[in-house]
Amino acid sequence: MKKDTTEKANNPLLCDIETGMCETGETENSPKNVKGSNSEKVKLVYFTDPICSSCWGIEPQLRKLKLEYGEHIDIEYRMGGLLPDWSYNSGGIGKPSDVASHWDEVSLHYDMPIDGDLWLEDPLDSSYPPSIAFKAAQMQSEEKAHLFMREMRELVFLKKKNIAKWEHMATAAKTVGLDVEQLKTDYEGKAKSLFEKDLKVARDYGVRGFPTIFVIDDAGNRDIVYGTKPYAFYEMAILKVNSNIEKSEYSKKWENLFAVYPTLTAKEYSVLSGTPRAESEDVLNDLTAKGKLEKLTTKNGSMWKFKK
Repeated sequence: MKKDTTEKANNPLLCDIETGMCETGETENSPKNVKGSNSEKVKLVYFTDPICSSCWGIEPQLRKLKLEYGEHIDIEYRMGGLLPDWSYNSGGIGKPSDVASHWDEVSLHYDMPIDGDLWLEDPLDSSYPPSIAFKAAQMQSEEKAHLFMREMRELVFLKKKNIAKWEHMATAAKTVGLDVEQLKTDYEGKAKSLFEKDLKVARDYGVRGFPTIFVIDDAGNRDIVYGTKPYAFYEMAILKVNSNIEKSEYSKKWENLFAVYPTLTAKEYSVLSGTPRAESEDVLNDLTAKGKLEKLTTKNGSMWKFKK
């Protein structure tokens, strides 16, 4: 179901499958001319949202980047505010149920499991609450905040949980080892102003859609990757900013991959292990049959979890 430009611009929840963007408008800032850098690290400023389906689509690429370039990149998560509320009614989408079929379509396109029935069964009123919760998680631990974001996305995309409700945010926080009481205190307090700051940073950068990743070095050189793109686009952006960075080798054995990432989709396993996509699901199902993994099945694909 292809949408016209006006409709996509007005409705960020209707992501453009061709560009891989959940757009709120045109991104204003264009990348500076990149001259290269001698610094050892580059920063990836990642503008995203907990319910951004296109952002879920780049999880395989981001996870591989962390494995190959983790020593040389710092990923800075910034919340973009995808869904303030349902007060608008334009471009063919004015209520949650309008998003359901679109999520199912996006799931098939990105080959990442997403169950659009969430928008029929227990829809979110806004993506701001989980965004604020993420800022609260960052106040405790950047590493755990990233795990928290992943956990919330698994809840919303695969398990159809309304992550704007505190009970589900608390469940995700507990799973990744955050102090839930402290999270609630910060969520109701300082995290709100931190979220507002992220929205301002997004405006300052001219961001109008998600995912948008700015690759920046110490000298201010930068490149931008808009939308959901193949792995090579993100790799090229890093190397364009700093050609001296070398990738690291990592183990592609299933047990080592699951030790780093306890949950993997078939697409993620394929990208990380180098296993052809047509074979990755068979490998994971075989490991499940042998009692090594647990499988969570949705109507649009599955996710596997390391069985402790």
